[in-house]
Amino acid sequence: MNRDDEPSSGWKSIYGNKINGEDDKSTGTRESAAATELSRFPQTSRSETPLSDARQTDERATQPTRRETAARTTSVPPVRRRKPRVLLWSFLIALGLVLIVAGGALFYLWNGLRPTAASSTPINVTISSGMRAQKVAEVLEENGLIRSAFLFSGWLKIEGEGSRFQAGEYELTPGMTRDEIVAKLNAGDIVAAETIRFTIPEGFTVQQIAARLSETSGLDKNKFMEASGNPAQWTGSLWTKALPNDNSLRFPLEGYLFPETYEMKRGSTEVDVINRMLAELDHKLDQLPEDWQSTLEERGLTVHQLLTIASLVEREVVADEERPIVSSVIQNRLKKKMPLQIDATIQYLLDKQKERLLEADLKVNSPYNTYLNAGLPPGPIASPSLKSIEAALYPETTDYFYYVTKKDGTNTHLFAVTYKQHQKNIQLSEKNVK
Repeated sequence: MNRDDEPSSGWKSIYGNKINGEDDKSTGTRESAAATELSRFPQTSRSETPLSDARQTDERATQPTRRETAARTTSVPPVRRRKPRVLLWSFLIALGLVLIVAGGALFYLWNGLRPTAASSTPINVTISSGMRAQKVAEVLEENGLIRSAFLFSGWLKIEGEGSRFQAGEYELTPGMTRDEIVAKLNAGDIVAAETIRFTIPEGFTVQQIAARLSETSGLDKNKFMEASGNPAQWTGSLWTKALPNDNSLRFPLEGYLFPETYEMKRGSTEVDVINRMLAELDHKLDQLPEDWQSTLEERGLTVHQLLTIASLVEREVVADEERPIVSSVIQNRLKKKMPLQIDATIQYLLDKQKERLLEADLKVNSPYNTYLNAGLPPGPIASPSLKSIEAALYPETTDYFYYVTKKDGTNTHLFAVTYKQHQKNIQLSEKNVK
């Protein structure tokens, strides 16, 4: 009976199942399991003893495995880095605030400088003389023509505008742009107001001026004469402050009301007209050569005396080329302390102008009578023109002491150095009478 046929007694061959040529599946399984278990640990050299293997096994048992270490490491939650996110949000918030402020500022500027709501109803505003740009802006804002006087005046300063604004009454319409408003103020495109226009001829006296204004402008003659004698109301000229305190002056403003064509607002008072004419005198004197005041001082004359001489020339001369010559005759006589013997001073004292003076007229008792009194009369006898003022200031250099009208219709004169020659000229003048 074969051993294989014998019941298993638990005995195994030391050679295993290979002796019989058979594969022991169970044995192979256990060997494979052992090999797998051994592969988990690092291999040791063959020289190591089983005791060292046991120690290593114990040491490995006491040390955590890699998986255990990794598990412990991953089990601790990582620390979150929040600082970059906080900085980002802070930056975004700050940027937003800056954009909001900048946007608000831009909106404020845009809204404050844009035109007001358009309207078809014009608004009249008055810009006074010497008014500053800031005040002009305030007037425009008060009348609803701009939105912000502060921004408008600032814009004017940046653009270099405002210094050329002209005084007057303007008609502006809501909805106009800044440029349109500035252009109109610079151009002086003012509303055409109702005016009075009058002309004062050269050589007119104060009384003649009052009568002319009464006829042409509806002013009160008596009020005009009253105002012309009240220095407290004279504000138009600097030279009226130097008027001599002389009771012999017939009319204090005689010669100071410049002859010219004027245009003034309807409703202007007598005082307004007087001050306008006085201002024109200052304007005309400013047109003289720059050295006129020093020339006047060199000649030892005042402005009042200059206007007095100019008024004599004005009333005596018609031809412009003769004005400096007649002025030289007056100057020569004054130097010799001779009476001027000017007929125009006698005519000034008469109620009505005479074509020919009589001997009795030459004897009228008055400081204005240049036949009886040497030197200049107390003041001007008429309103002189600028040409007469220039002739009085710059007389021609001559030796003449006399002159007489030719009476030939030319309104010119014959001049003489001596009285004898003057007499001959008188006879010649009489022959020319037509």
